[in-house]
Parts: sequence; structure tokens; C-alpha cells
Amino acid sequence: MDTLLNLLKNIAPGVATLVAGPAGGMVVSALAAKFGVTDTVEEVAKAIAGDPQAAQKLAELNLEQYRVEQANVTARWESDNATDSWLNKNIRPLSLVAIFIGYFLFALMSAFGYNANESYVQLLGQWGMLIMSAYFGGKTLENIIAMKTKK
Repeated sequence: MDTLLNLLKNIAPGVATLVAGPAGGMVVSALAAKFGVTDTVEEVAKAIAGDPQAAQKLAELNLEQYRVEQANVTARWESDNATDSWLNKNIRPLSLVAIFIGYFLFALMSAFGYNANESYVQLLGQWGMLIMSAYFGGKTLENIIAMKTKK
């Protein structure tokens, strides 16, 4: 398994993540079908290592996997916005505000000499980056796709 993951992580990190996850067996089977070998980890690793077009095939799979993920995120957000629930429509901005408030409180604690556990501050910073990337990055991606489909 390590051999396959090492081959995948540089070319197709999204596919590598899927192989290492709970759906790994299905992903290995899909890779085996793409490369025309039996669906064992060893055979797939050999096929990838021996195929000069492997990088291109894996990059295509990685891009398709990313497109599916983004389509699912967009569908969830559209579903949230289609409901009459105020909370569903505002959960992402509220989460971002909550993370900022927590981060600000830890900064104030530190400024007034109280010991703020550094691991909590780092965790809040990582959550903030994740939420900001998903919220603003996802909205930007949606706008770019909308502009391209109008042309």
C-alpha cells in the first residue's frame, strides 16, 4: 500500500487521500479498471510505475475527483440556501464569526497576561483558515464557473 500511496501523492494527492481512506478498496478497483489490471494494490502500483501515461491518467482522475467534490459542496450550499431556515442559510458566516471571537478572546487573554494554551490558539487558527478557504474560496470558484458557463 505504501508503494501505491507514494506513487499517487505527488501526481494525484486527492486520489491518494481517497485510497488511504475508508473507500480505498473502491478507488483501487477504479484505478485498476483505468489501467486494465486486476484490482489489487500491488498490480495497480506496478501498472502506474510501468505506464508512461500514468501521470496524465492520474491527473485526469484527480481533477475529476476535485470537480465531484466541488459539485457536492455547491449542491449542499444550494440546498441550505433553498430552505426557509435562517440558521441553514447563515451557518457558514456564523461559524467564521465564532472562530474569530474565540481567536480574539485568546489574543486578549495573552495581552493581559493570562496563559492561553498555544495548542488551542493554533487549532482555532487552522479552523479559521479552513472555514475562510471553504467559504470565500468556494464562493469565488462558484462565480468563476458561473462566468465561464455564461460564455
